[in-house]
Amino acid sequence: MQAANSSAVQTNLKRFRAALFLLLAVIFFGTTGYQVLEGWSFLDSLYMTVITVATVGFREVKPLSVEGKILTIAITVLGVTAGAWALGVGVELLVSEEIYGSLFTKRMQRAIQDLKDHYIICGFGRMGKQIAKDFARQNLPFVVVEDNPEQIPNLKSSGYLFVEGDATNDSVLRAAGVTRAKGLIAVASSDPVNVFIVLTARGLNPNLYIVARSVLQENEGKLLRAGADKVVSPYVIGGHRIAAAVLNPVLVDFLDKLLLTGELSLQLGEAQVSPNSPLIGTKFGDQGLTCDYGITIVAVRKSGFTLSQPAPDEPIEAGDTLIAIGSPENIQKFISVASGGIDGQTAG
Repeated sequence: MQAANSSAVQTNLKRFRAALFLLLAVIFFGTTGYQVLEGWSFLDSLYMTVITVATVGFREVKPLSVEGKILTIAITVLGVTAGAWALGVGVELLVSEEIYGSLFTKRMQRAIQDLKDHYIICGFGRMGKQIAKDFARQNLPFVVVEDNPEQIPNLKSSGYLFVEGDATNDSVLRAAGVTRAKGLIAVASSDPVNVFIVLTARGLNPNLYIVARSVLQENEGKLLRAGADKVVSPYVIGGHRIAAAVLNPVLVDFLDKLLLTGELSLQLGEAQVSPNSPLIGTKFGDQGLTCDYGITIVAVRKSGFTLSQPAPDEPIEAGDTLIAIGSPENIQKFISVASGGIDGQTAG
């Protein structure tokens, strides 16, 4: 529907330009004609053409010859036709843009209201665009919040759901569904703005998982105290990644394809083990985990402690976070089993 409305607006815009071009062509034709047939000056010829096209009823500049009268009739017919066409298309263009904007806004609001367990990206700069691109590639539901008017056309053309406004404002975050959201990412242009975004979001949803960008490393503590669960410093991560790319180029290439590009048929995923999961009590070394679910568990976090490689005889417990690698389909099935969503079954 959005594409159809946008196409209609573009079509009307082309028609309006064509009508204006025709109107200018009539004026040029009339001005040149009076100069050639009547021998008038350019100003007199232009004046006569304009008052004829506008049908204002003023008398002619000078008495007209037979040829001049025929030219005046032609200018009147062509001018009135072109002017009426331009006016009609112009009105239709204004109305269609207004209707399109209204329908687009209502459709966007309804789509956001239907979201649950989605993510909110606050900021659509270079980092926000990349995050949105990655989320879209993985079919994750998300909403972008942006207050920069220059970015709104980019958001509209992208097809992403978005809310135009200041992400530090309660009503704006509520419009983005912050109370129903699963996570929020604060990647605004400055650390102070990100701090306010985190404070606002944490106050509206205490259970929200919040990741914030820190431009300056010394501001990481402020963002954590404001309520961020995770603070990311692009320069620190970028430095680590460059060093790793030099020291372990093949490994880094593998991880890029695994986590970023989706070129491999494998995927890393994390699964939260719920109290009613059929996985509870299963040993990490059991062959059934690999055979039945088609995944390999590479790490585990227990009770909030640091990730570690699980011992083969260690049992899976409620509250564990399991990091597994496998095909995207098997990873999704394993996550569902871990959460107790489906009974244990072979994932292929």
